[in-house]
Amino acid sequence: MNGAVVRELGTLADPLTDVIAVDGQPLPSAEPKRYVVLHKPRGYVTTRHDPRGRPIVTDLVHGRGRVYPVGRLDADAEGVLLLTNDGELTHRLLHPRYALPRVYEADVAGRVTRADLPRWRAGVVLDDGPAKPIAVDVVGDGPSGARHRRGDVAETTRLRLTFTEGRKHEVKRYCDALGHRVLALRRVAFGPIELGDLPIGAVRDLVPREVSALRAAATSAGTARRQPAAPRRRRLGREMKHTTGDGQSS
Repeated sequence: MNGAVVRELGTLADPLTDVIAVDGQPLPSAEPKRYVVLHKPRGYVTTRHDPRGRPIVTDLVHGRGRVYPVGRLDADAEGVLLLTNDGELTHRLLHPRYALPRVYEADVAGRVTRADLPRWRAGVVLDDGPAKPIAVDVVGDGPSGARHRRGDVAETTRLRLTFTEGRKHEVKRYCDALGHRVLALRRVAFGPIELGDLPIGAVRDLVPREVSALRAAATSAGTARRQPAAPRRRRLGREMKHTTGDGQSS
């Protein structure tokens, strides 16, 4: 290392400043870490390659180094998507232990009023176990282009829902279970990173304070951890019988 032979196990080295060689051949330098946020457009998939030939999110990220999506966002959804080459941080951000909040705005078919919110906040049982958002609010009607009308009454509602587990199609399945199909879905925040006014399809590198905030979020265990499936399933089953008046089953 740095021209000296190192024989002691556990010798520390900084890959960004130290020159490390094996049998006289320098090892490749470590790739600098990069952290970016993308306003993912609809139609893009969050994989490295798509056999169906659909566009992939990494096509939109240019500049130094390769980065990879942190988790997934449905092809027909848009919004905040983080990409990085920091594998350790990615693993921690996605680990259920840290209960990282994901905030979504969903335009759903039908009317949902504030009087309905206790039912939405009570939780349901999906096919892969109980699901319960940590927050649900009505933020208005959906856009006119997505409205379903009966006479002059708009039948589309925009909801803001916060989940922490990142399960597959969780928001869509949750809304379906409550009788409201999702017509459009946008993620507006992932942990401490918010979408803000970033245009659709645009990318920006995170600033140091945002990276620090992500690291902090992936260090402190969250409070909204998932409960053991069996007892939770029984309790929620009773709740659903009490709170659903439209004949839906969980």
